[in-house]
Amino acid sequence: MHRTIDQDVRRELLAIVTQVRTHLEYQKSLGVSSIEVLPPDVVSKQTTFASEKKSKTRISTDLSTVRDELGNCTRCKLHIKRTNIVFGEGSPTARLVFVGEGPGFEEDQQGRPFVGAAGQLLTDIIVKGMKLRREDVYICNIVKCRPPNNRNPEPDEIEACEPFLIKQLQAIKPDCIIALGNVAARTLLKTSEGITALRGSWKQYYTIPLMPTFHPAYLLRNPKDKALVWKDIQDVMAEMKKRS
Repeated sequence: MHRTIDQDVRRELLAIVTQVRTHLEYQKSLGVSSIEVLPPDVVSKQTTFASEKKSKTRISTDLSTVRDELGNCTRCKLHIKRTNIVFGEGSPTARLVFVGEGPGFEEDQQGRPFVGAAGQLLTDIIVKGMKLRREDVYICNIVKCRPPNNRNPEPDEIEACEPFLIKQLQAIKPDCIIALGNVAARTLLKTSEGITALRGSWKQYYTIPLMPTFHPAYLLRNPKDKALVWKDIQDVMAEMKKRS
């Protein structure tokens, strides 16, 4: 028993050290030369995420509270041209969370994530491929407002929005995360590596298994790579089966 606990502690410590190292490398790639040291009470709140991940019954912020905190957000310049905030949708106790980049035109109009052509492909992956209902998973994005002309979110926009993504994941406590595309994978993993190099192998978001794969919008332009994404999805299904 003691040996098993020790091994679990070592694994968690290794995951934390790896996360810190990749975060520092990511910040360096953005040109950051110094970082702010957070007070112990803030650090304690953040590390609660890892310790509470396994329990769906412990006290935690729920999604409605996170949405209320986000409010009619004006924390970055993306609010200027948006039509609707696209917070996310799905089960508040989902075992699987999909994280994309940001809303497109249709999403901005409807206030819902992944409802355009790429969203239909994602829905097909969930319903036809994984044999799940869309409402049983959770779908959200790195940023909650549409970047103009569907450009990539900029670092300051990600920085303003990421705390709410973190709180969404804290509230849901999923068994697995699928990061869709470059922006989602790089933001969650704090790495400068591209999705082509990252996809197809398990990573860790704190203690949550994370599978990076291509964004559905990419697949619409490159349908030949659907087979690669299907392999990634099969790996996710196998992992979830092990955890059920």
